[in-house]
Amino acid sequence: MLPSDANPKPDSSQWALLKTRRFAPFFWTQFSGAFNDNLFKTALAVLLAYAASAGGEGHASLLVNLAAGLFIAPFFIFSPLAGQLADKFEKSALIRCIKLAEVCIMGAAALAWVLDWPYVLLALLFAMGAQSAFFGPVKYSLLPQHLKSEEIVGGNGLVEMGTFVSILLGTMAGGALIVADHGRFLVALGVILAALIGWWVSTRIPAAPAAAPELSIDWHPIRATRHTLAAARADRPVFLAIVGISWFWFIGAAYLTQMPLFARDVLHCEAGAISLLLALFSVGIAIGSLLCERLSSRRINLGLIPLGALGMSLFGFDLMGAQSAAAAGAPLSMGGFIATPGAWRVLLDLTLIGLCGGLYIVPLFVFIQVRTPAPVRSRIIAANNMLNALFMVASAGMGALLLGALAMPIPHFFGLLALANLLAALVIYYRRPFHLLRTIIWTLTRLLYRVRYEGLAHIPEQGATVLVCNHVSYVDALLIYAANRRPVRFVMHADYYRMPVLHWLFKAGGMIPIDSGRKNPTLLKQSLEKVSAALAQGDLICLFPEGHLTRDGEIDAFRPGIERILHANPVPVVPLALRGLWGSVFSHKGGTALTRWPKRFWSRIELAAGEMIQPWSATAESLRAAVLRLRGARG
Repeated sequence: MLPSDANPKPDSSQWALLKTRRFAPFFWTQFSGAFNDNLFKTALAVLLAYAASAGGEGHASLLVNLAAGLFIAPFFIFSPLAGQLADKFEKSALIRCIKLAEVCIMGAAALAWVLDWPYVLLALLFAMGAQSAFFGPVKYSLLPQHLKSEEIVGGNGLVEMGTFVSILLGTMAGGALIVADHGRFLVALGVILAALIGWWVSTRIPAAPAAAPELSIDWHPIRATRHTLAAARADRPVFLAIVGISWFWFIGAAYLTQMPLFARDVLHCEAGAISLLLALFSVGIAIGSLLCERLSSRRINLGLIPLGALGMSLFGFDLMGAQSAAAAGAPLSMGGFIATPGAWRVLLDLTLIGLCGGLYIVPLFVFIQVRTPAPVRSRIIAANNMLNALFMVASAGMGALLLGALAMPIPHFFGLLALANLLAALVIYYRRPFHLLRTIIWTLTRLLYRVRYEGLAHIPEQGATVLVCNHVSYVDALLIYAANRRPVRFVMHADYYRMPVLHWLFKAGGMIPIDSGRKNPTLLKQSLEKVSAALAQGDLICLFPEGHLTRDGEIDAFRPGIERILHANPVPVVPLALRGLWGSVFSHKGGTALTRWPKRFWSRIELAAGEMIQPWSATAESLRAAVLRLRGARG
């Protein structure tokens, strides 16, 4: 029976987490909180806009933007303290305290809604922002304590899906309730019910022990902020991931903020169509977040980040030119807009921008959770929340400058966002070429073959390791490269390494050229030194010890060079075996490779990994025998 994945097939999908006590109460707690935040914010924004209309459009705009600022300001003020508290205390109890504070805030807000005290509601909006700021660090630092390693990606996907769905539902509910008959009473009832439900569900969250109970709380806000940001910058890859998440919120906030104007001035739609556009964008993010688990085989896959970033830019550029054929005049209803030529292109672009955003952001959150040590994890996430808020404020400022002061057309603004995101993606590719190369190679190999994996969990997630594999075709290295979520450095023949055009790809991928001692002893010595240096810094090295492609489909003798490498670098070895490639156009079966037309496409092939072999028991012959057992009768 063919293997189906890099790991043993999971018993159930990520949806099964919603049936577990260690995840479901937390999921619905954060869902109710995000829903309540947006119900409250949206209803208040509508109330302020209409209540202040007598004072002119400028007065109304001032109050609406003041409300937005009051909600986001607590993330700058309280996040450092929130991160410290989340690291110092048991998290489930801390969540219950935070949700109880939400009940108190919303109880006061319900009274203010009924009595029509809009300025009291503004003060309570600040308090609601503070409550959200304290919940943020607990939200993401709790997941690694309650989920297994193979559940982290799926759990984060569900959390992101739930967050954006709850934002959408809260926004729609807030807008609908406040304009209904007895709207203030309905909003008051809605916010207090959502808060009570959130608190009740939070009492079911299992305990999560304190990660740093000995931590001394620093109550000085400026000093604590400086220390929190310094802790985030201490691990450069983590800090870059935080910047990447903040960049997503910069782009996402820009799209969401300008969607009403885009619907009104470009698509010529009624207000009802705005809900459709926002819904599709949010649903796209939810779908992309959920897809991460399936596309990453339940393991962290940073290769989805460049794929998501590129997709956001491509569909953003298309959105710039995707306009409905509606003429200016009477605004179109939602149905009327959908019926216009070009409308489906707009809707599809928004959905796919959101989907690519989901693919982009979930691996970054997972990376931070997995990479960050538990005793400082909450403080690192607090730093992330602060930078997220800063980037969102910058996004609003850029929108106000370009669309307001400079009167840039909204389609051009969307094109500028796509261009800026493309440049950011190129920076990611330049600094981390492995993820770009792996994404391209993964796509190409999936177009050529139906690839199945077996036992790749034997390859360690970190630490120096040597991979050895049989050599069947010219695409062997590509298949191995695409299968690993950590960079693989191949030892390859110098003639291939120097091939025109491909040379820069091999160099970017960290390949190590080698030649025989008889032909080029100097290069051989240099190559072995490079292999030793790579293993000393914990890299993953792959060799094809046969030294050439098989001519008869059988595994030739392994050359003694592998023993020389292991003698100088006593690191573990993982044997690999490729199956099903003998007979492909890239193999020597029936003649020299690449000299005949392929007989079929999308053939089924397999890559299998065996148990780790310690260096003291690894010889050329024993490694060949291990690869032969893995391969079986098929080449």
